Amino acid sequence: MNEQIKVIQDEIEAFVISNESDVEQFRIQFVGRKSRLASLFDGLKDVPAENRREVGQALNQLKNLAENKFNQAQESFADAKSNFVVPSDLTLSSPVQQGTIHPLTLVRSRILEIFNRMGFSVSDGPEIETDFYNFTALNFPANHPAREMQDTFFIEKGAGEIQDDVLLRTHTSNVQIRLMQHQKPPIRSVMPGRVYRNEAISARAHCLFHQVEGLYVDEKVSFKDLKDTLYHFAKEMFGKDTKVRFRPSYFPFTEPSAEMDITCLLCKGQGCNVCKQAGWVEIAGAGMVDPNVLENVGIDSKKYNGFAFGMGIERITMLKYQIKDLRLFTENDVRFLKQFN
Repeated sequence: MNEQIKVIQDEIEAFVISNESDVEQFRIQFVGRKSRLASLFDGLKDVPAENRREVGQALNQLKNLAENKFNQAQESFADAKSNFVVPSDLTLSSPVQQGTIHPLTLVRSRILEIFNRMGFSVSDGPEIETDFYNFTALNFPANHPAREMQDTFFIEKGAGEIQDDVLLRTHTSNVQIRLMQHQKPPIRSVMPGRVYRNEAISARAHCLFHQVEGLYVDEKVSFKDLKDTLYHFAKEMFGKDTKVRFRPSYFPFTEPSAEMDITCLLCKGQGCNVCKQAGWVEIAGAGMVDPNVLENVGIDSKKYNGFAFGMGIERITMLKYQIKDLRLFTENDVRFLKQFN
């Protein structure tokens, strides 16, 4: 035992502590509960009784030597930290650049401004939603093929009832349902927000994007009201010379339904990868609210009707600023973002 004490004493005295990492290594070897010194104390019970007092005293002296050296090292590095002064010149290669408002935020604000002038309020709702608000209440029956158009990410499966499934919303239409549940007509509101779909990421698609949807419910609302509203929006957003067309389409929650196109502003109607060489780009889906949707939220569909529409903010931003790759919006490249002052 005395020989082991002498060996460890020599090692403690010879141990050089030059940084905080060395302090930790010293603690592990000589001070901690599982250190070599602690092992010697555990073996004290095996020392013959007549030698135990002498060995115990030697161990205590060795322990004091280790703890004193450890405490001095800790104090030394603590003092060095407290006296450290951040230099005024960090030798940066270039000055810190001030950021700008993200293009999606700029376009979102412009969209809301246009609809606000037409009398639309702004409504918001949860991104994590139940199946009822995202699908069932919007006339998507369970296992209906239309659900495949909006495949999403499920968070939790319900206990037997599909309406209880928890998922990431695929559109902001869930806000329309919640709004109609708690507000009686007339209703005129837009619903901006982030949505999610299980899609492959490319220049034209992403698994998350932003939408603005709109809802107008009142007595004697016509399809002409819908067309005039979206026609006015397109002219305000893209300019008076913008060409607009409506095409028949299908959505479970509207009937009749249509898609709204404008001339592709990137290629001026000549054809490019964004418009799939068609010269036209879809910017919105719309239609008259299906009576089943109104009945699902307790609104008398024989007295009231209305229209709804939805558009992707990324698509609008790409057209307005002639951006050809949707992935740029989420890559946080300062060279791209600083263009939008």
